[in-house]
This record gives sequence, C-alpha cells and structure tokens, in this order.
Amino acid sequence: MLASAIIKATYKGRMQAEVKAAQATETAEAESLKRQVVEARMAAMQAQVEPHFLFNTLASIDHLIETDPQRASQMQKNLIALLRASMPTMREAAADGHGVRDLARELQVIRPYLEILKVRMEERLATQIDVPDGLLSAEFPPMMLQTLVENAIKHGLEPKAAGGRLTVRAEIVHGKLQVSVADTGLGFGRAATGGTGVGLANIRERLQLLHGPKAALTVAENPGGGTIVTITVPYRSLGADAA
Repeated sequence: MLASAIIKATYKGRMQAEVKAAQATETAEAESLKRQVVEARMAAMQAQVEPHFLFNTLASIDHLIETDPQRASQMQKNLIALLRASMPTMREAAADGHGVRDLARELQVIRPYLEILKVRMEERLATQIDVPDGLLSAEFPPMMLQTLVENAIKHGLEPKAAGGRLTVRAEIVHGKLQVSVADTGLGFGRAATGGTGVGLANIRERLQLLHGPKAALTVAENPGGGTIVTITVPYRSLGADAA
C-alpha cells in the first residue's frame, strides 16, 4: 500500500509538472505570436504613412527648385539624413521585436523630419528639443518617438490654422526615463483628421511586451493648450553597458 501511494504521488507530481510545462509553452507561444502581430501592425502603419510624407516632401523640393533653390537643397539634405537614419531603424525593429536603441539614434530621425516640416509649414511650426547630453545614450525602443512626433504634427499642429510649437523633452523621474512630446495644437481627439489611435495602441502593446508594468504611455492636456504624450521606461544607459 505504501509503495502504491508513493507511485501514485510520483505520477501525480509528474502529471502536474507536464501540465505546467505545457501551459508555459503555450504562454510563450502566445506572447511570441502577439509580438509578431504588434510588429506587423507597426510595419503596416509605416507602409501607409511613409509614402504620403515622402511624396509630399519630393513635391515641395520640386517646387522650391524653381522658387528657392537654396531651401530646396537644404530640404533635400534633410530628407537624405532622415532616410539614412530611419531605414536601418525600421529594418532592425521589424527583425527584433525586443530591440532597443539609444535616444540619440531616435533623435537622428526626428531632427531632419522636423526641419523638413518647418520648410513646409514655415512660420506655423516652431520646435524645441530639450534632451540633456547625458541621456543621449539611454535605451529607448525604436520608432516610438517618431510615432509621437508624427501624431502631434498630423492631429495637433497641421490642422490648426495658426500652427504652434512642438517640444520633445527627456528627463529622469523617480529613476525612470521619461520622454515626452508636447504640442500646442488643437488637443487630443479634436482634429478632423481621421485619427484612430492605432499608433498609441501599438506603442502601449510594445511597451507591455518589452517592460511589462515597468513602462507606461500617458496622454494628457498640455497646460499651454494642446496635448502632451509621455513614454516612461526603465532607465538604462547603452554607454554604461558597453563600458
């Protein structure tokens, strides 16, 4: 009887272990599939946005060649800088759902993008990038900052007749990295631009996959009018890693 009880207990323990292993495998597969879906959505969104921006920029360059060759040349240089910085980032993000880059790399995409828009929107767009040099090596997920800036322009500032100011800021708050994009545009949900919030939803999903509850995306009213969107992630320096 004792031997029988030991055998039953051993068998039961083995069965429970096998069930737990199967559940763990299913969870891992589900997370992997979920990550692939999120990255596919991101790629699809980029495929829709980029040609529109690219064609508009090329049309602007074509027009400026006739009217203001110097500005056309500067715009062309900014477009080349943007493509050089963003294309590797997009390929790497698609290849690695958990990929991170440093903040400096993300700003290499944002700066020429904003310079191009400043030519197109002229005095209607003012920009400010407030990122301390010490945070340039901080890890930050690729393409998230780009999405926030694009949303601020498209849904906040472009539809506003007077335009406004866009500010990108990075700081350490309670030991975490906070990167915010603030605009003085129409305000979240007030622009008649057909925005669906898909970009922000994708960012939230990616943050959850990368950092779980340690990361967050918040949307709030900008005290100066418009919207401020903030991404909070654990602070980690790629430079310190390399050292």
